[in-house]
Amino acid sequence: MDMNAAMAMLTVAREEARTGAAAGGVPIGAALFTVGGELLGRGHNRRVQDGDPSMHAETSAFRDAGRRAHYRDTVMVTTLSPCWYCSGLVRQFGISHVVIGEATTFSGGHDWLAEHGVGITVVGDAECVTMMRQFIAARPDVWFEDIGVERPPGE
Repeated sequence: MDMNAAMAMLTVAREEARTGAAAGGVPIGAALFTVGGELLGRGHNRRVQDGDPSMHAETSAFRDAGRRAHYRDTVMVTTLSPCWYCSGLVRQFGISHVVIGEATTFSGGHDWLAEHGVGITVVGDAECVTMMRQFIAARPDVWFEDIGVERPPGE
């Protein structure tokens, strides 16, 4: 994927991440586009706001996009490497490409997606890294809950 197109799409996901952070949630945003760049849906992680453990950013964007006959002509754009849950959504519905803002603070299932034919573009966006590092430092309990990791006792 062309890096200029990836960066333009990532702008929408970053806006969503900021919206989620401003509402007290996890700063992860996502958007679903056609391969031609048409925005279909956008969303952010709403686990804290909605009290819903399944409302990850990719899920929110996917739901916002609504039904389609197929998704093989779509690109999921996310500020953070997708977790296994969201990677499963990409595979289940045949989303053809994933643009990832950063995979430094968390490396989810994007290698697995690539092994199964999904195009992957990791941007390495500094703003996405900063948002996540600040959130993880400030709210480690929510972060570990978000990624489904139980923290060892005493931590």
